[in-house]
Amino acid sequence: MPKVTLRNTFHVRNTPEALRAHLSQPQSYVGLSPMVVAVKDVERGESETRYTSVERFRFFGVKYDNMIKVTLRSTPRTVEGEVDSPGGVRLDYRFTLNEKDGGTEVEDILVVHAWIRPLLGYAARKAREVQLARAGILAARLRS
Repeated sequence: MPKVTLRNTFHVRNTPEALRAHLSQPQSYVGLSPMVVAVKDVERGESETRYTSVERFRFFGVKYDNMIKVTLRSTPRTVEGEVDSPGGVRLDYRFTLNEKDGGTEVEDILVVHAWIRPLLGYAARKAREVQLARAGILAARLRS
């Protein structure tokens, strides 16, 4: 399956613990990705959380809600997981959180997988838009 790796590193003026707590909650992803409008069916396990994320797309003026399955895990320095979307797109993600300059340096890595290259190109472009927007949204939300 073809894949693309996307990286973005940015700074947030808050502690790694505050970012980890925020990124470990499924509800925090509403609006963190401009396309995510809701989360539902949250199941918390001992080592991971699973939930359904509702992504809203518009195609030629028609609204489409894409239901994606998300797995979320966290450690003291990372928040990571997988996203399985209908249509053959999968994302693996990891936020690495390091204390730096009175705040947190966040390394945001996405690996986008798709079963055909044209779909991979579209999914990677959308994922990159979300990744870059997420840096500003997190910085604004978690300003200490």
